[in-house]
Amino acid sequence: MQKTIITLVLFVSGIIFSYAQENRYTITVKISGMESDKGKIYVALYNQETFFLKKGFRGGIAKISNKKSTVIFKNIPKGTYAISAFHDENNNQKLDTYLFGIPKEDTGCSNGAVGNFGPPKYEDAKFNLTKNTIIPIVVN
Repeated sequence: MQKTIITLVLFVSGIIFSYAQENRYTITVKISGMESDKGKIYVALYNQETFFLKKGFRGGIAKISNKKSTVIFKNIPKGTYAISAFHDENNNQKLDTYLFGIPKEDTGCSNGAVGNFGPPKYEDAKFNLTKNTIIPIVVN
């Protein structure tokens, strides 16, 4: 009887684990537009409008080669997301800005979202993740 219960628990756990792995995808972010290979690229993945450009759901840092870079986010649940990136050319681990918060370093967002008299909007940068996806971002 105890073997039967253990077998049943393991079987159900396997089904639950398999289901939990379904509807999880990979987002490959391909960044271009850098003027040099200096520094690194910082990329943030956002899953809520409230945290857009403030606190990412996931983040990645990558080297630049031939003025391009790639960051991969794995095991991401189906949902709505937005991505931002910036080229930390001077390697100080932050986005440098001018007066009033205007970026000194190149930035970009998913869907090519740009700000008009302010930062880009989540609404313009968001996309629905329903399969493995490649997101191109051009920083400038």
